[in-house]
Amino acid sequence: MNKKWTLILAMVLPLAGCGGGPDAHQEAVVLVHGLGRSPSSMLILGQRLEWAGYQVNIAEYPSLTASFDEQLKTLHDVVEECCSDASSVHLVGHSLGALVIRGHLAEHRPESLGRVVLLAPPNQGSLFVDWLEDMQLASDVLGPVGSALGTDTTDIPATLPLPDYEVGIIAGNRSTQPIGPAAIPGPDDGIVSLEQARIRGVPMLVLPRSHAFIANSRHTANAVIRFLRTGEFGEGEG
Repeated sequence: MNKKWTLILAMVLPLAGCGGGPDAHQEAVVLVHGLGRSPSSMLILGQRLEWAGYQVNIAEYPSLTASFDEQLKTLHDVVEECCSDASSVHLVGHSLGALVIRGHLAEHRPESLGRVVLLAPPNQGSLFVDWLEDMQLASDVLGPVGSALGTDTTDIPATLPLPDYEVGIIAGNRSTQPIGPAAIPGPDDGIVSLEQARIRGVPMLVLPRSHAFIANSRHTANAVIRFLRTGEFGEGEG
C-alpha cells in the first residue's frame, strides 16, 4: 500500500489491536494478517467493514518469529480483550492468518462466534513453500512457521482439524510474481493454488486477484460482508 495512504488510514481508523471494545449489541470482526505482513495490510478491508456497521479489530502477531502456538495465544488474547461484549464475533484471516484462526478455533471457540472467512488460505499447504524448501530457502525467507506451510503430512495445514463452524473461502487466480506459475500447477494466486485453498464441503469464491493484494479488493470486501451477513457468497460461488 502507498505509505501516504497507510498513514492517512492509520490516523482515521482506530483498528490496530483493539479499538476499545464494541458496543454491547454490535457485531465485531477480528482481522488477522498474513505471513510477513502487518495490521496495515488489513486497513482497507477493515475500513469497508466499519462502513458496513461492524466493530473492527486487527490482530497483530509475530508471523515470522513466533511459534504457531504463540501465534494462537496472541489471537486468543486479542479476541478475549476486544470482543467479550460483542453480540457476535466474526473472524477474517489472510493466508497464514487464516490458519491461525483455524488453529485458534480448534482450541478456543467464543460463545458468540459468528462466521469465518479465509482469504487465500493454504488449507492444503502451498507448493510454493515446497519449492522454497527444495531450494533450501524456506526457513530463511519464511521463518519457522512459514516454512511449515508446505504440503507434507507433518506440516501445519495437514494437522488442523476440519472446521465445524460456518466458514467460507475466498481464493485468487491471478499471479503477480514469476515463480508461482512455474512451481504451482493449475490456477493459483502466485502462492496458493485454488485446489490447495479448498476444504471439501466449504463454499469458495474465486476472484481475479493475487495472493498479496486480495484483501485490498473492493470485491473481496463485498463478498466478506455478504458472507458475514448471510452465510453465502452468492453468484460465482463454487
